[in-house]
Amino acid sequence: MDVLIRRMVHVLAIAGTLYHLYLVVHPYTPLSSLHVSVLDLTQVQRATHVCLIALLGYWVCIYRLKARSLWGALPLLVMTGLLTYEFMRLDLPFFIKILGFAVWALTMVSVTIPQVSRPANLICGLLSLLPFLYLVATYEKLIYRAIMPEPWDLCMAFAEVLLVLGVIFRLSGPIMPTLVMIFILYNTYGHNIPGTFANPGFSVDMLLGKMYCETEAGIFGSITGVSLKYLIYFTTLGAVVTHMGFGKILANIALLLVGRSPASPGRASSVMAVLMGMFSGSGAADTQFVATLTRPLYDQVRYNRLVAAGVVATVGSIAYITPPVMGSISFIMVELLSIPYSKIIIMATGPMALYLLGIMLYNELYVRREGLPHLEVASSTNWAYFWRYAYIFVPILFIIALIYRGFAISLTVSVAIGLFLLFAYADKTVRPPVAKIWEALEEGTVSLLHIASAVIAANMIMSMMVLSGLASKFSIVMLKISGSSMLLATLFTGVFSLILGMGVPPIATYVLTSALTAPTIQKLAVMSGTPEGPALLATHMFLFYFAVLAEVTPPVALSAYAAGAVMGTDPIKTGVFAARVALPKYFIGLTFILSFSGTALLILPITETLSGWAAIQAIALRFLASIGAVVFLNVGVVGYLFRRLSSVERWITGVCGLLLFYPHLGFNAVTGAFALIVGAKAWLSRPKEAAAHVPA
Repeated sequence: MDVLIRRMVHVLAIAGTLYHLYLVVHPYTPLSSLHVSVLDLTQVQRATHVCLIALLGYWVCIYRLKARSLWGALPLLVMTGLLTYEFMRLDLPFFIKILGFAVWALTMVSVTIPQVSRPANLICGLLSLLPFLYLVATYEKLIYRAIMPEPWDLCMAFAEVLLVLGVIFRLSGPIMPTLVMIFILYNTYGHNIPGTFANPGFSVDMLLGKMYCETEAGIFGSITGVSLKYLIYFTTLGAVVTHMGFGKILANIALLLVGRSPASPGRASSVMAVLMGMFSGSGAADTQFVATLTRPLYDQVRYNRLVAAGVVATVGSIAYITPPVMGSISFIMVELLSIPYSKIIIMATGPMALYLLGIMLYNELYVRREGLPHLEVASSTNWAYFWRYAYIFVPILFIIALIYRGFAISLTVSVAIGLFLLFAYADKTVRPPVAKIWEALEEGTVSLLHIASAVIAANMIMSMMVLSGLASKFSIVMLKISGSSMLLATLFTGVFSLILGMGVPPIATYVLTSALTAPTIQKLAVMSGTPEGPALLATHMFLFYFAVLAEVTPPVALSAYAAGAVMGTDPIKTGVFAARVALPKYFIGLTFILSFSGTALLILPITETLSGWAAIQAIALRFLASIGAVVFLNVGVVGYLFRRLSSVERWITGVCGLLLFYPHLGFNAVTGAFALIVGAKAWLSRPKEAAAHVPA
């Protein structure tokens, strides 16, 4: 049975990837004149995408089965049970009620019963076809009866909601679907909540109708469209790069660029993460790739294993903010803010560079403090090797160029995929077996399952929040908590984002925080003197950045778990060390929201507001202060600058580094001077051997 299911998944995943790639060229083919709904109608395309994710998600879980604890799943079972109870109370035929109960049992209860979970997953995968086929058959009528759905509309809507939540439950655990259910039940029973957070309460038939029948609400909204329009193409690109063998070439190029210093393992990890981040946009995947290739290097120079794992976990998460391929959040920003993706690339570049600088500085200071030995690598890789394979960067340059020319991202990335395939088979030293193409096409869809299911859940959450007006109510409470203080509001939001990130993926963290806190943050930014346009951009970049940080923040940090699995370290301790590595990363995000001058790290808010020398000066001064902040805060954390520092010196440099992040020129000048005095003292009193020899 498992072999048969694997083959079916293989075929369906390849077909799914080819379907999405075909959508790029469909408008230019003769088939476009036939007006086939799954090819021409946006809503039906999204429904096709959701059906594919659900079907493959359930069937993949048949042979990648993860047992779920009854106690961990109990809140979700109770909440979905309440929704099922409300569904059973509707004036529906008895047969439909029985069907609804059966879907609940198959999607939710069966997960906690190992004896029935496999057949239940098989059945759920087949059931996911029914709401899709029903929507395709009745689409034109369905959208007109969203407010007053018919019995079979409600049956299919209820089944679709539970099937989507069920596949998320299996792929990612109970937290994300439980969060979705909290918002659904909040809209159902909100009239029983006293005070500010009360809402009128909505009938279950109305909620189901909106989530299934409406064009831009519930399951098939614009956020789900992000997975359809963008993410599938980037996961396919990453799979093609890996399966065509270009990952190993990138790793060799990274090693070529870093030399044979004791710091080379950390440098190699950083360079590899950036190079892979250009293609993948997946933090945990990049972490695992980098850890696998660099672990022998860390072992050779005798890194502390936890420090090595912390460095790898931290650099892995940089994929989310490395242009041109960034995480799913960036594409949701495109949809929510209605701005070109090229603008997000520009705004992400500065924070990414500072993030990377922080990692590399920590690494350099650590190896000097510990006096680690040089790296000895027997490798024939040289600069001729680099120029021999430099063509692999052509597709990335191609993506960047076409994005800035305004071409559709799906078209741009699809052509880049084609270029990688062409290069792989044109180069005899790379040329993989043809079967690798099918493996890459399969992985393009299969690797999307976790991300896409989270995106669909985020769409459901956003729809429920819009319907209840929760965002405006939360803003009122947030203003009271912060006392209209910009600093307190941003600190509250940052902590709130990190806490959310303990249980849900970055995509869901961003959607929640952007809906609940963005209006307040933007309002306070405008009140503090930031123009409205820059305030909007800075607010969402701040939320984007902190959603990414949750990936490496303990106790739940996916990149830390990925690094720990390869490096052989405890994932919780790895997360703690990952949080310490490049500690400045937690303050970079605060910098570009606290004041208008702080937005200079994003470049675009300044260049769109100021012009000429004023813009250049603002950007240069902010980056100078931020670089100083990164340097001195790392010095304080590691305790080394030309020599080991005393506790007092560490505190002075650390605090000065922290204060340099605050975007105020006069304040930065004073704190920078104090830090430089400590640095000068350390330089003058450095050991003679340190002065005579500095690692290459």
